[in-house]
Amino acid sequence: MKTISIINLKGGVAKTITAANMAHILATVHGKRVLLADNDKQGNISKMFGLHSYDDFSIADVLTNRAAFLEEVISPTRYPNLDVLPANMNLLAAIREVLIDSTRPQQTRLRSAFKTLEDAGEYDFCIIDNAPDINISTINALVASHEVIIPIKIDKFAFDGLAELVEQINITREELNPGLTVRGCLVTSYQRNEVNKQGEAALRENYPVFNTHIRRTEKVDESTFAAAPIIDYSPRCGAARDYLAFVSEYVSESDTKGGADNA
Repeated sequence: MKTISIINLKGGVAKTITAANMAHILATVHGKRVLLADNDKQGNISKMFGLHSYDDFSIADVLTNRAAFLEEVISPTRYPNLDVLPANMNLLAAIREVLIDSTRPQQTRLRSAFKTLEDAGEYDFCIIDNAPDINISTINALVASHEVIIPIKIDKFAFDGLAELVEQINITREELNPGLTVRGCLVTSYQRNEVNKQGEAALRENYPVFNTHIRRTEKVDESTFAAAPIIDYSPRCGAARDYLAFVSEYVSESDTKGGADNA
């Protein structure tokens, strides 16, 4: 199981949209078995797939060890091959609880939980949607991940927090997860203008960047209200075609590097 963290410390960059659509396309187009983990107290991934609830277990219970088995927390979606590990506002209290609990390691709880899935061969991919923050839950996600994808919207504030995020990734790699890599930055809300061209050029000077851009379109925002992945909601729109191309680019590069299933 290859685990990928989708993260950016800046909000409004299509982080959750990217996580949801990447997972959905991997599952329904590429036939991969995918776990989509909601690691944001806002629970937007859970809401998108109709799985937001305070009556059932959530990722907060995984971090605090209230759920004996991860299978108790995971819920199927209406899409084949795609399951969700949901979140809600209980994650906020769980973060505080983890920080004061010195009886067991704080940073490796998700990795330990995911190992049972890896050993069982349940999934090909786990996509983690992270909050725009560095806290104990996002550190857990980085420790549990093989790769990081950073969605970026090119504007005046595009690079805010990027150096700090990469520094945290490097610290995590050095101290807890030597296999962690930044797979690439994904330019979202793309417009063919000089601001985007110059911003992307500056980005490429310092970071790996995917060739695919996700074009700006109102259909993406509309899809969140419809609670549907973009290729379901508006399959002919530019962003739908772009997300399909992005996942194909990702899978093609993974196959070239040895295949996702062997990671």
